[in-house]
Amino acid sequence: MGTNWLIEIISLIYSKGDPKWTQSVPIWERSPWLETMQGYKSLKDKEGQRLVTSHLPSHLFPKSVFKSKAKVIYLLRNPRDVLVSGYFFWTITNLVKKPESLEQYFEWFIQGKVVFGSWFDHVRGWISMQGKENFLILSYEELKQDTRNAVQKLCQFLGKKLEPEELNSVLENSSFPVMKENKMSNYTMLPGSILDHNHGSFMRKGISGDWKNYFTVAQAEVFDKIFQEKAADLPQELFPWE
Repeated sequence: MGTNWLIEIISLIYSKGDPKWTQSVPIWERSPWLETMQGYKSLKDKEGQRLVTSHLPSHLFPKSVFKSKAKVIYLLRNPRDVLVSGYFFWTITNLVKKPESLEQYFEWFIQGKVVFGSWFDHVRGWISMQGKENFLILSYEELKQDTRNAVQKLCQFLGKKLEPEELNSVLENSSFPVMKENKMSNYTMLPGSILDHNHGSFMRKGISGDWKNYFTVAQAEVFDKIFQEKAADLPQELFPWE
């Protein structure tokens, strides 16, 4: 949900709060996924300003972006919530091998044996761009805690100015309840061959800290230990959940 929420917010920033675009064009067409065949083809043929979405680790991303003036927004999220969100997503997709249980997916995740690899390596790779004027790090938790302030930060980074009523419209139309009902953003338009809508919803809860409802005490302790070890060399101010 985090990445798609960000796409929705940025779409609305560019349309100055007017929801016509977000209500008429699928989210994957507004900001195509670079690592998909359809997304790559769409981006390759587009000219001028483009929105691009990706979950790729930095070492697999096109090297040209690191030498360009393209603006990059890196969205971080508590890896515990990433784990739980990922588990529920992969259990309703038909794209990869499905985990048989949360326990199994927990083991895959802490070993980095999941799509797009280790969370820790992913963060470590991308934050090497920290300090560049065309790179912004934002956390899902920051977005949830103070969405208005986070949207204003995004506007400043993107060089966009919104009037108060336009900002209010961005906030309203990118809210979880509105997105959940918007077929252009909730992925219900995807065929059952990709997403099994009978066994779950792509947009589940849109909250922080949901991992506490699923981790056992033992899993929480194991994850804490791994986090302390693997994130020891990363800037701790990036992790508002710790």
